[in-house]
Amino acid sequence: MLGFLNLHKPTGMTSHDCVGKVRRLCGLKRVGHGGTLDPLATGVLPVALGPATRLLPYLPEPKAYQATIRFGLTTTTDDLAGEVLAEQEADHLTLKSIEAALPQFLGSIAQRPPAFSAIQVQGQRLYNLARQGKAVTAPLRQVEVFDMQVLDWRGGEKPELAVAIACGPGTYIRSIARDLGEILGTGATLAQLTRTLSCGFALADSLTFEVLADQVQAGTFTPIEPSFSLQQPILHLPPVEAQRFCWGQKLPQDLPEGMMQVHTCDRFLGLGEIRAGVLQPKLVLPPASK
Repeated sequence: MLGFLNLHKPTGMTSHDCVGKVRRLCGLKRVGHGGTLDPLATGVLPVALGPATRLLPYLPEPKAYQATIRFGLTTTTDDLAGEVLAEQEADHLTLKSIEAALPQFLGSIAQRPPAFSAIQVQGQRLYNLARQGKAVTAPLRQVEVFDMQVLDWRGGEKPELAVAIACGPGTYIRSIARDLGEILGTGATLAQLTRTLSCGFALADSLTFEVLADQVQAGTFTPIEPSFSLQQPILHLPPVEAQRFCWGQKLPQDLPEGMMQVHTCDRFLGLGEIRAGVLQPKLVLPPASK
């Protein structure tokens, strides 16, 4: 089996749990995922099947989410999974005041990841240090937020804001919720998160575990083509040159330098890089039947 699964991750499962379940359902050993989702989050989890795991580093990086931020509440994890640190009424907040603060989160911003996250500090995961009771502040890092749109606003003692966020890799939506609450002086935490786009795969096309299990049992499950979301330019090779590419041989190509998708008449062969007029194989995939 070779290709991708656009999985609709359910709440309560880690991304690692999802990979294990896909292995069992599909009878595969080689399975990987792109872009970790927190256990409480739902939505798009790209899953690579078989040799397609090697393509994960080459998939497009932008991501999109729909999030609900709850004000008047702060937690240890910056979402509802953690222990409550502080609560206060926030019924004085208005949508106008929140919209005035949102531009601070657009563009290239310095972000502090949550204390409970997979970021490594001194060789250890932050969530491991946090569980040991060690107070470690995550280092700031630059992330990119392309767009943020208000979807809904619900007032009250602990009002909630629903937003759509488009961002680059490594952006923590939990951190955006926490920092927005700090700016507004009420505290805030992430109440709900759904990823709607990741690695070029969209939520509308995702499969639940239930649908996947039914398709596997019926023998109708077909992986998504391995080149489906790749954005590198396409190079078509005739059969003889395609065979040489699969053997790992370099081929002269009068084309601009850079990574290329390499195809032949009937299938996607892999990725190559053109340097100084020469195509060098970087990643060669076997036929899907193997």
